[in-house]
Amino acid sequence: MQDSLEFGTKSFHFIGIGGIGMSAIAHVLAKQGYRVTGSDLSRNGVIEQLEAMGVAVYQGQTAENIPVAQQPQVVYSSAIKPTNPELQTAIQQNLRLWHRSDLLAHLINRYHSVAIAGTHGKTTTSSLTAFLLLHGGLDPTIIIGGEVATWQGNARLGASKYLVAEADESDGSFTKFYPHIGVVTNIELDHPDHYHSLDQVIGTFQQFGQNCQVLVSCWDCPNTKQYLNGQVSYSLHDHNADYTVQNVVYSGRGTQAVVVERGQVLGEIQLSLLGKHNLSNALAAIAVARLLNIDWQSISNALPHFQGAKRRFEVRGEVAGITLVDDYAHHPSEVQVTLSAAKLQQRRVVAVFQPHRYSRTQALLAEFATAFACADVVVITEIYGAGESNSANLSGELLAEKIAQHHPTVYFQPDLSSLPQFLCQLLRAGDLVLFLSAGNLNQVISPTIERLRQ
Repeated sequence: MQDSLEFGTKSFHFIGIGGIGMSAIAHVLAKQGYRVTGSDLSRNGVIEQLEAMGVAVYQGQTAENIPVAQQPQVVYSSAIKPTNPELQTAIQQNLRLWHRSDLLAHLINRYHSVAIAGTHGKTTTSSLTAFLLLHGGLDPTIIIGGEVATWQGNARLGASKYLVAEADESDGSFTKFYPHIGVVTNIELDHPDHYHSLDQVIGTFQQFGQNCQVLVSCWDCPNTKQYLNGQVSYSLHDHNADYTVQNVVYSGRGTQAVVVERGQVLGEIQLSLLGKHNLSNALAAIAVARLLNIDWQSISNALPHFQGAKRRFEVRGEVAGITLVDDYAHHPSEVQVTLSAAKLQQRRVVAVFQPHRYSRTQALLAEFATAFACADVVVITEIYGAGESNSANLSGELLAEKIAQHHPTVYFQPDLSSLPQFLCQLLRAGDLVLFLSAGNLNQVISPTIERLRQ
């Protein structure tokens, strides 16, 4: 087992412990024997898992939540404002502070680590990679941005030197990571609240790539192929890449393909995941597994059993022949590939989309307008601001109008509370309904299922 991380004190307090990235690190530290406490404004499933491990979690954020007598090291993320009372207390008490990315960097840089980066596909690719390492007997520690049934959450403490982590580019902090193997799936502008231009995004990914001992990059993205000097390449289309595929069959039940490694056929794979983007994600995971000397038989045997991460085309229910799917897609490219994959099932596709962040909606308005071509029906809700101010006076209705210029059937439904009733009137047997959002849209799925049952 990897040695304890020698932080000096045995106590940590996480401000915003329920976040998907924060909770994963808290999980690993708690499993390593550190005393962990935390706070958050609301409860969720990962908090309940941490509490079951003995982590004390306070609802709400006040100065009294920090166990000052224990002199904890305090962990915060970019989402925590300087005025947060717990952060202010930690500063006043001269407690050691860790930004989440610094603590993750400490872990990544100590392990024989694999860090998965990219604008899209990080969570699925890192989950798949961890899954292959687990089935290949490497017993990795896992820190990712999604929940996976195999390890019952978003984190796992392994007993080996290997670690698989998701490297989030949203605030540029992934340039602190120095992994043994890095992966970049693609590069686009997705966080205009932090990046001013695509060139700035590319420059940040280039820095990450230079930090990696071995870089695995996707040649199907023009930006990764042109601007990154990866030692290992993969592609669905360019057969000069180190890893590629042939004899591909996409269907509504999954994907099959023959994998080629540096010109030599490895064999056939079967995926339960849908669409080209997930075959690309799988190819990245295969490239990493092979770099770590996992045998082909182990890889091909494991892949059919990977069911995906939570909120990545996650089927939440089926009522009266209507299937309801929860998906995290919030960027035009993600919306396009997810709807394209859904269309493989040859059903009427209803896309319910909640725009996420005013800055993203404004910067990518033209791209969103044409992203819903593979949906038969589109329903747009009001924008989920994620704490941003609406300085440009944007609205979900404006986005719906832009989409309607390219699509014949678009509805605007501003109120989430009345959305289940509206959907029950709209839906019919055989429909595949996708709830697409990085916000709180998925909260209406259960009420919609209940209404459909009634």
